[in-house]
Amino acid sequence: MIDRTKLARAAGLCASAVITMGLLSTGPANADTFVPLPGGEVTKTLSDGTVVTIRLVGESAAISPSLGATPVHRNAWVSGSAQVELSGAAGGSIFPGYTVGCQVNIAGGGATGGVDGGVNWNDGRNVRPSAGANTGGNLSLGPGQARSFYVLDLEQSDDFGNESHKKRIRFRGDSGSVTWADETIGLSGCGGYAQARAFVSVEVETENVITWVTLWGAPFSLG
Repeated sequence: MIDRTKLARAAGLCASAVITMGLLSTGPANADTFVPLPGGEVTKTLSDGTVVTIRLVGESAAISPSLGATPVHRNAWVSGSAQVELSGAAGGSIFPGYTVGCQVNIAGGGATGGVDGGVNWNDGRNVRPSAGANTGGNLSLGPGQARSFYVLDLEQSDDFGNESHKKRIRFRGDSGSVTWADETIGLSGCGGYAQARAFVSVEVETENVITWVTLWGAPFSLG
């Protein structure tokens, strides 16, 4: 004799399983793509003998489907940590940031299509920020354009009590660090391939030398 109650329960379980599988199958198309990045390290000996080591560790990017739902939009959330060590007691400032390019080669640090956003490169590929540098990663770029921005936007009072915003963190002594998580890169206007790469620029101050040293991260695709 067939137990109709058991058959009904089994049919219900099968239907539930089908619905669950159907919901799960739609997930990957809308999920973020996690990209672990290698970070990097650079060591430089200054003219007064001070040895500067910069490391980029824990670097990653999460590439998401476009919020604008069009091919000219890109969205990513980036994370990482910059660490600086000096061979002697000195100090300095750490400027972490990203360069983003649309159909332009940024593998050499900088970009052949021209970079704006208040970041200047010297022949050693060191970054020296200028007063007009951008903070925030909501960018609009066309083909052959690139732009750089800084991760930090630290609000503090100046000497006169007025509000000011700093794009760096200062440290004293022989070491310093800064960590960021889920910093947004929102790119619009780029109909072709797009790339980004991190940089950590450090202004080192010793008793005899003030100079800049820059570490570049590996380029990664924004889609």
